[in-house]
Amino acid sequence: MRILMIYGTTEGHTRELCNFAASRLRERDLPTTVEEAGHDPHHPDPSPYDVVFLAASLHVGRYQPRLMEYARTHHATLNKIRSAFISVSLSAAGENPHDWEGLEQCLARFEHETLWTPSAVHHAAGAIRYSQYDFFKRLAMKHIAAKRGQRTVLSRDYDLTDYDALSRFVLDFVGAPAAAADAKAG
Repeated sequence: MRILMIYGTTEGHTRELCNFAASRLRERDLPTTVEEAGHDPHHPDPSPYDVVFLAASLHVGRYQPRLMEYARTHHATLNKIRSAFISVSLSAAGENPHDWEGLEQCLARFEHETLWTPSAVHHAAGAIRYSQYDFFKRLAMKHIAAKRGQRTVLSRDYDLTDYDALSRFVLDFVGAPAAAADAKAG
């Protein structure tokens, strides 16, 4: 089985999540290629792969344009093969029904604009990377975190991702046994 992961990222967290997921798949001897959605929306061709994951982070209600263009370019192939979407956002870290409703609206718009309907979707909590933000974005992110009940300090970064849930999602989607993964990772 050959697996492809294409990602869009702003601060690098989605890339890290894809590399983490790929390492879990490679532990099962499942060849996995990880690439960033780039300037050429035709590369790489997903058709030789058995399973394709697309991953993107949500910023101000939108996913990265290059990842969206890749999905739109390859929607016919992605709709025919086993393909899944990993949506990364801070809203996924909480339990606020309004935030989850917003995530579903963003996902619906993504599917409408790309013409791709993933077979499965995983909402992964993102990260707060104060060290990478300018002054105004740091203040805005601190306000957003506080509004959602997250106490943060500007001098450190926060990773809110549930890595066990992400691992289970990718392993379940490809049909790899998760129990062996947990024993090997521990």
